[in-house]
Amino acid sequence: MIHGYARVSTAEQNPDHQIDALLRAGVGRENIHLDYASGAKASRPQWDVLYTKVLRRGDTLKVTRLDRLGRSVLHLVTLGADLRERGIGLHIVEQNIDTTTAEGRAMFGMLSVLAELQRDLIVANTRDGLAAARARGRAGGRRPRLSPEQAALVQQLYDAGDKTVQQIADLFGVPRSTVYGYLDRDTAPATVLPAPSSAGRR
Repeated sequence: MIHGYARVSTAEQNPDHQIDALLRAGVGRENIHLDYASGAKASRPQWDVLYTKVLRRGDTLKVTRLDRLGRSVLHLVTLGADLRERGIGLHIVEQNIDTTTAEGRAMFGMLSVLAELQRDLIVANTRDGLAAARARGRAGGRRPRLSPEQAALVQQLYDAGDKTVQQIADLFGVPRSTVYGYLDRDTAPATVLPAPSSAGRR
């Protein structure tokens, strides 16, 4: 079975380009799942349904671009590995990545190397930033709220899966509740596309 996934960040954005591309790629309209959710959000309702309840071994998942599917390189690599273990193919239509082929698997292998490098750089930059703050007489990261840069590092460290929430909190000198407050959450509504005869916005 071929399934498709499309995502736009807000309800005001038009998903028609993605939907049309998935239809041309052979996905049935009834098998396209659509989320109205930011890619930075951890929870996307229609994706959660598709990923946990719909996809089965032997299926193929199609999306238009990598950024429609994952929040970061680390997230994409983890997702790609999990899909392969479950026997589910992944086809990125516009970037011509297909994990059912040797070339597609090689592409994901390269992404794995980049993800490892990104993870190392995140940890190194975090340590350097905290050391610089301490050298200037500040207890780095002990403010009740994090800067945008620190918040981004918190999310990436969490996505990498190498550190617990407590370890991340200790790294920045904040309570666990502060870390949880910066991890992505999503409550945006999502829909499954109607059948071709249905009226209304897709």
